[in-house]
Formats: sequence, structure tokens, C-alpha cells
Amino acid sequence: MEPLADFVASAFALVPTGFERGNRGALGRIWRLRTADRSYAVKELFTPSTPDPRLVAAEVDVTARAAAAGVRVPLSHPAVDGSFVVPFDGRWVRVFDWLDLTPADLNAPEVAADLGTLLAGLHRAAPPSATEPDGGPPDPWFDVPPEPGRWVRWAKAATASAATTATAATVGTATPETAAGSWTARLAESVSRLEQLTALATPGWPPAMVTCHRDLHPENVLACEGTLAVVDWDNLGPAEPGRELAKVLFDWFFAAGTLDRSGAGRFWTAYRESAGPGRLGSTDDFGLLIAARLNFLNRQIGIALDQTVDSEHREWALKEIDEALTILPTPESFAEVLDLVA
Repeated sequence: MEPLADFVASAFALVPTGFERGNRGALGRIWRLRTADRSYAVKELFTPSTPDPRLVAAEVDVTARAAAAGVRVPLSHPAVDGSFVVPFDGRWVRVFDWLDLTPADLNAPEVAADLGTLLAGLHRAAPPSATEPDGGPPDPWFDVPPEPGRWVRWAKAATASAATTATAATVGTATPETAAGSWTARLAESVSRLEQLTALATPGWPPAMVTCHRDLHPENVLACEGTLAVVDWDNLGPAEPGRELAKVLFDWFFAAGTLDRSGAGRFWTAYRESAGPGRLGSTDDFGLLIAARLNFLNRQIGIALDQTVDSEHREWALKEIDEALTILPTPESFAEVLDLVA
């Protein structure tokens, strides 16, 4: 059995009968640990820094509130010493309830309405908060995108890197597929759009903020026994409900430049009828969406161009860049959403 399984068994007083690799994301990997009578989700965190205990405590509190409000969430389990995060071989490990999760059917009419109801429940249960769990101001990741000139510099660096790789390929030290650098051309073509989006981002208003999940894309809201479940609370913190509402709407109902007006309408109607407090009234309400998308893209470009980074992480970054460029919103899509909810 994996050394990680033996460690978790000891640290959390479990008797494993099986240990299986599950999905991974940008920040960690999930394993399934089976015992004689149930299963647990073991989350292996890639971050080398110590997880802030205040963030963990906030997550434990908010997920308990969400569960009490009827939202399906995997609750955390403490280790034998009472801590919810334990170190292992330069990484960090957490243990949660195991939920049998599958991707939600984005084409099913009921999913959009269920998502609206779920988000309304999260926002109603969320405690007011104008600070991050560590007591600091709202994280600029969700408010302040990279400065506009960053995109031109990244495009030039990516083009230069692709040219170097292409040269290496001709002498047999890289493959032509690696050298192609198709993403670099897409990035260069997207510079003006990225600059335009950057200019539209405005910060939120702390007095209106509550503790939000802030990352409710379809990989973090999954189908579970006829309902939807919310996972991956690593990014929770203060946000205005309306700004998270806008991000969720685009994460689920906007793709390749097109808004799914039918799905977005069902989502918005269910959210409103479930007494969700968030509202959309101007382009300012898309600031969280813009900042989070562009900051994530910025980070993944940095990883992809860093030759010292492990190849697994660089390959993952390339996939994320491709998706991020594909789902870039537009000012026209903001206007369409505002018209839809008016």
C-alpha cells in the first residue's frame, strides 16, 4: 500500500482496506481510502507552505453552516491530535467524508435550477466578513487583475520560448509537438482582449461581503445521489454575493463566446426564488470574475514558462491555459447577462 495510506492510517486512527488514486486539480490530488465500513477522501495538497489554521477553521465553520442549510458538502475529519491538516513528506494532508461524485449534466434542465438553489443557500448561510480568515483585507486575487502590460510581456516571452524549443527540436532534444507552441499564438492573439478585460475590473465593497466559496466551477460542484455537492473550499473568503453570482453564471453557462441564455435564466430564477441576496446591476459586478480568471491565467503562464518546474505541473498548466483562453468573457457577454437578469 502507498506510504501515504500508512501515514493517514496512523495520523487519523483509521484501518484501511484499500487506497486508490483519484482526481487531481491545480492545488492538490484526491485519494480514496477504504475501511471496513466506509470510505474517506484523502486530499494531498501540493502547496509547500503551511496551510493557515485560521483558513482551515473558517472552512470547518462555513461548511458546517452550509450543511445545516441543506447544502451537500464533504465535512472534514480531525487527526488524532485534533488538527485538520497534517504534514507528510513535504506536503500536507487532509481527510474528508467520501462522496460518490460524478460530473453534473450541464445539459439537464434541472441542474441549472438546482445550482441556483444551492448558491442561494450558501449565500443565506454565509456569515458577514470583510476580511480574509487570517484577518487581512480581501485577497486581491479576487479583485485586482495583473497590470495591463503583463500580457504583452508574457506573449513575447512565450513566443521566444517556443522559438527556442523549436530550435531544440531540429537537433533532436525536443519533439516537434512540444516545439509547436500553439498556445503562444493564441496568447498573442488574445492580448488586446486581455487588456480590455483588465481595464474593466473593479474591487468589491467590503461592507457588503460575506464568506463565499469563490471557486464554484463545474469541477467543484458535482452530482451526488440526485443532488449537487460542493467540494474544494481552499479559496473561501470574503466576496459580495452578487459578484460570486456573476462568476458562477459564467463558469457554468458561458463557453466559446456564447451564453447559454436558457440555462442562465433557469439558474437566475431559482437563485432569486430561493431568496439569494446577490444581484447584478452593472459591469462592476463582474470584477471578481475578471480578476480571478486573469490572475489564474497569469499564474499558469508563469508555470508553463518555468523550466525548473516539474514536467507534470507544467503540462497541467498548458491545459489550463488552453481552457482559460477559450472561456475568456467579453464586454458584450456582460451586457447580455445584465439584460437577461434585468
